[in-house]
Amino acid sequence: MFRTRTSLSGFVVTEPTLSTTEKGDARLYIRVGQEHFQREEDGSFTQMEPTFHDLVAFGRTAERAAERLAKGDRFVAEGRVRRFTRVDDAGVETDAEEFVAAKIGHDVARTHYTVERVRRSRPEPPVEPTTPAPASTPPTLTA
Repeated sequence: MFRTRTSLSGFVVTEPTLSTTEKGDARLYIRVGQEHFQREEDGSFTQMEPTFHDLVAFGRTAERAAERLAKGDRFVAEGRVRRFTRVDDAGVETDAEEFVAAKIGHDVARTHYTVERVRRSRPEPPVEPTTPAPASTPPTLTA
């Protein structure tokens, strides 16, 4: 069975901002945009106005994303949407939402880059056996 999560793809609008939480964990904040298109009757597409959203990440994901992402980059993220109530300086409450990214990286369909692979010191994962299982005897039917 596949494990699936909510995803978000788009472009980075602001330079990533790395800060720390009250507990001392890394926290990344990025304002992101999403392009939208409308399909026309003739099969063509018309580009609509983009929408803009808040994206956050925590821990090692936040640190790595802050090092690698920059304003204008195309990205793909996996995570969840968090809805909450925001209170401004005047005490006014508004409904808000942000995408909490558990994983984030460049969109390979829209980004050209080089990958540097580092040798890993951990053992390789186990390989499934290739010997076929012994044939079983078919059950005997009785009437």
